[in-house]
Order: sequence, then structure tokens, then C-alpha cells
Amino acid sequence: MLDNKTVTTDQDVLIARGIRKSYPTPRGQLEILQGVDLTVKRGTILAILGASGAGKSTLLNILGTLDTPDAGTIEVRGWRVDQRREAELARFRARRLGFVFQFHHLLPEFSAEENVMMPLLIAGTPASSARARARDVLAAVGLHERGEHRPSELSGGEAQRVAVARALAGEPELVLADEPSGNLDAQSAAGLHELLASLRSGGHQTFVVVTHNDRLAAIADRVLTLESGRLHETA
Repeated sequence: MLDNKTVTTDQDVLIARGIRKSYPTPRGQLEILQGVDLTVKRGTILAILGASGAGKSTLLNILGTLDTPDAGTIEVRGWRVDQRREAELARFRARRLGFVFQFHHLLPEFSAEENVMMPLLIAGTPASSARARARDVLAAVGLHERGEHRPSELSGGEAQRVAVARALAGEPELVLADEPSGNLDAQSAAGLHELLASLRSGGHQTFVVVTHNDRLAAIADRVLTLESGRLHETA
């Protein structure tokens, strides 16, 4: 177990305690998470490693309120997400969390700028404000000249940068990323890793990243390995 003696501070963005998750199988319950404890500090990158099937994505989905634990508590900035109804969680995700996945999931019929605007518009932000914010975050990820381009006109690395910009658009407390460079070539992956590091250092953005990429793990402030349902410090 980790972080049992951690004292809550203003720098704690995420605190999870005793997270358990299992799934039924013909041979009985398969325990994926067996009491995960985790604290994430503001302005840091936490990388979670582990073998395929270890439960990394399951844990990330639970932390992001996309799945529910069988037991345990989760707080984001002191707000207990495990005690909320789905309508509250939907608003919470829209306003306080950002997500980046292995595939960018950009809407092909819309421009990069419009894709970044989309979550803001869904959250009720006026179109003019959403457009201004989209342009700001696209500039922050180095794509200020690519806003009018559709996903098919972007390279893989550029498309994933747009996905990062979309995740940052709502100024989230926390960004959760599942294999963000998994579909990129080595050069594009290195560029994305440098981007995440700069957002952490320059913008004090907080990331929890699930990855198999050692180079991405190398830029993290803390690296944990999920094994046998629990998190362990990685040497």
C-alpha cells in the first residue's frame, strides 16, 4: 500500500484510498484492484506502469469517474467523487477533468479549433469565449497555425496535440492520459512527451499517465507499477 500516512494539503489534487474492483468470471470473481492507495500532487506527472491486463486502464477509468469501484474513496480537491450521482459526475468531468486516449478521437468533420471548442460548448461556454480559449490552447501546444485544418490534414503527432489541447481547454484540475503516445512514431512520441513536460513545468498542469513507454515514464515526477492489484514504487 502507498500513501497511508500522507497528510492532505492544498497541493493534493487527487487522493484515492482503498480502491477495489473485481469482475465476475465463470470461475468466480477476478480481483483487478485490491486496495489501491494514491495521492497526486499539483503540477506533477505521475506515470503508472504495469503488464497488459494488470488493471491500469481500469484504475484510470475509476479515477476519472468513467467506472465505479467496488470499494474505496476518491477525492479531487476535497470533493468526494465516489458519493455523487451520475448527473453530478458528468458536470464534474466536463469542468474539472481532462482526458487523453491512445487514439485522438477527433471528430473528422470539424476543424482542430472546433474539436477543441466542443467540450466547452457542451459545458455551456459562449461560442466566442470557447473559440478564444481554443486558439489559446492550440497555441500552447504549438499548433496556432493549424486551427482550421481537419484531422485528416494533420499528422499523427499533430492530431494527438489537438487531443491534448482539447483536454486542457476547460482548465482542468487533472488530466488523465491512457497511453497517449502509444500510436505515435518515435519522433512524434518524443515531441508529445516534451509537450507534457512543458505543460507540467510552465503551466503547473497535473497529469496521471498510464503508459508502457519508458521514455514517457522517464519525464514523470513519480513512477508507480501496478502489480497484483496494488501500486508499488518503481525504482
